[in-house]
Amino acid sequence: MKKFIFVTHFLLVAAFVGVWQAPADANELVVYSARNEHLIQPLFDAYTDQTGTKIRFITDKEGPLLARLKAEGASTPADMLITVDAGNLWHAAEEGILQPVVSQTLKRNIPAHLRDEKNRWFGLSLRARTIVYSTERVRPEQLSTYEALGDAKWKGRLLLRTSKKVYNQSLVAMLLATHGEAATENIVRSWVGNLAAAPLANDTQVMEAILAGQGDVGIVNTYYFGRLQQKDPNLKLALYWPNQGKGAGGVHVNVSGAGITRHAKHRAEAIRFLEWLSSEKAQNLFADGNLEYPVNPQVKAHPEVAAWGTFSASDLPLSRAGELQKRAIKLMDRAGYR
Repeated sequence: MKKFIFVTHFLLVAAFVGVWQAPADANELVVYSARNEHLIQPLFDAYTDQTGTKIRFITDKEGPLLARLKAEGASTPADMLITVDAGNLWHAAEEGILQPVVSQTLKRNIPAHLRDEKNRWFGLSLRARTIVYSTERVRPEQLSTYEALGDAKWKGRLLLRTSKKVYNQSLVAMLLATHGEAATENIVRSWVGNLAAAPLANDTQVMEAILAGQGDVGIVNTYYFGRLQQKDPNLKLALYWPNQGKGAGGVHVNVSGAGITRHAKHRAEAIRFLEWLSSEKAQNLFADGNLEYPVNPQVKAHPEVAAWGTFSASDLPLSRAGELQKRAIKLMDRAGYR
């Protein structure tokens, strides 16, 4: 049975490859995106209106997209891959799916720690993974760092999303980069010891559980908080920016980003599009639709996002999230974080 399923899957991939081998016109680009259609369609439409270049695209989870690109090889019609989390971008680059791009525009618009050191991928929007707390049961002065969520006062009060999601894997990977193996494992074990409930499926469930009184604090991506806040402006939750101050490390941040595929048929135009995505107009379109932060430091965040306050972010190279991802997963498993 397993063999039959594998063959069927292979044939489906092969059939897809055949469909997409039709070459794009000279003024077209093909994009594979793990970012949802409603978030990327406005960008594509704006670029087409400005330049006349049409963009064909497909959306899927990052895993199937990477498998598809590897299966297609040199025959791929894809010029660009857009995906979320630096860990996924790093993995795509290490798998040989992305090619280096030397661009002064990208270098100028995107801070070094938010792009690949070998110029194979570039962050395009920024999200912070920070602490969320109940405004009814927690005072902000009680909070301080990610590490301190393992303190005894949070026993039975902490809620976390499952370790299976790349966002938490990247957070732990960056803790590894900062603290090393033994100290990070102790931190994660202390979190597990303070859990009010088994890890939940997503960040929204974490916040809903806090609102229901099942716990008092959690760790979430900021845009999930923003979506809930839009539904209920009187939300009895707030964000806290941990690890502030000299030597504290800063808030953990991550990116949605993109790279030019190794076998891009329209490389020059794809680079122009990538450069445009780092520009002011595109940065607001890219970030605002998902309540994220622009990576271009010259571009202001949406007023709803800016209202959450300012913070000092970690400036560790995000490539470390990919490099240390496997170690982070093993560490989380050892620590009992499921």
